Amino acid sequence: MRRIHITGNAGSGKTTLAHQLGSALGLPVFGLDSIVWQAGWQKTPNMMRTAAEESLISKNDWIIEGVSERVRKAADTIIFLDVSRTTSLWRCAKRNWKYLFRSRPELPEDCPEILIIPKLIKIIWGFKHNVSPSIINDLKTHTGNVYVVRNQLELDALKTTLRGHSLNTP
Repeated sequence: MRRIHITGNAGSGKTTLAHQLGSALGLPVFGLDSIVWQAGWQKTPNMMRTAAEESLISKNDWIIEGVSERVRKAADTIIFLDVSRTTSLWRCAKRNWKYLFRSRPELPEDCPEILIIPKLIKIIWGFKHNVSPSIINDLKTHTGNVYVVRNQLELDALKTTLRGHSLNTP
């Protein structure tokens, strides 16, 4: 496991898990939020996003967290945090409270959470129908390791399993 993609809904725990595993496995961690968004919550144009994702993918070892078909296809391990919408909403509310009027560290400047709350709720609520089917379809054909995590018990078991892996294991 040298190229791990952690994907899931907003608030599912992607960033937290990525940093925990990055530390445990000695892998660099990259987040797609800084690629997807530009200052003022403006979406990055597709060509720029593609180039930035390709640049990350071209690195030898990585953990990349976020939602991207391109990254999923390049990963040797995919972790899908398939938590409930209510869990995602609750975690976003807890996380975003601290950043209501300023940007989170993984975001560009001028992206205070207060400006995205209505859109974020819509993203979280629609994820199961708008995004999950594509992820699940990719998981069915992925030739590497695939882990689907739906709750804290499964997450704890996964962390234990992955911490036991050597980076020399393909």
